[in-house]
Amino acid sequence: YASSASVYGLGLNGFDEKECCELPINAYAFSKLLFDKYVRLQLNNSINSQVVGLRYFNVYGPNEEHKGSMRSVVSKAYEQIQKTGEMTLFKSHHPDYEDGKQMRDFLYVKDAVCITLWLAENEKANGLFNLGNGKARSWLDLAHAIFSALKMEPNIRFVEMPEILKEKYQYFTEAKIDKLDKNGFLTSFFD
Repeated sequence: YASSASVYGLGLNGFDEKECCELPINAYAFSKLLFDKYVRLQLNNSINSQVVGLRYFNVYGPNEEHKGSMRSVVSKAYEQIQKTGEMTLFKSHHPDYEDGKQMRDFLYVKDAVCITLWLAENEKANGLFNLGNGKARSWLDLAHAIFSALKMEPNIRFVEMPEILKEKYQYFTEAKIDKLDKNGFLTSFFD
């Protein structure tokens, strides 16, 4: 089942599949965490079937236009660059991060599918798993990669972050993927 990395909130306790790291900051994340807790309880009560919760990080890839405002930043940026020739990013309001240096764990959809199928076929895999590539990259890295793929010079404009996001903005996410490694997942990821 699909859980979400949003259960970690601002990541104040890290991004490991442990209860101490789970600090949701919105209703969506809290709803995902409630189901994760239910599953964890069932696993502790020795249910006899495989249950895998997939905590997806920032998944991106082709054919997500139907998701509208919920599609990835990559999809939104591609459209914005095609229309305006520029990409906008939020200014930073955190002293440890310069504008554009906020970081996310981006996971290409083909990697997400590969891990999901591997977990489904691996009968020993049980419980919650982070699905990220384990390496945070900055928004500037992402922007430069998109412009490069479009064979365009980067044109990035920084805009004010909406007030409603300022206290809830994730400046850093990075999946701890040790549990995947320990269960034998050895495939490398797209960067």
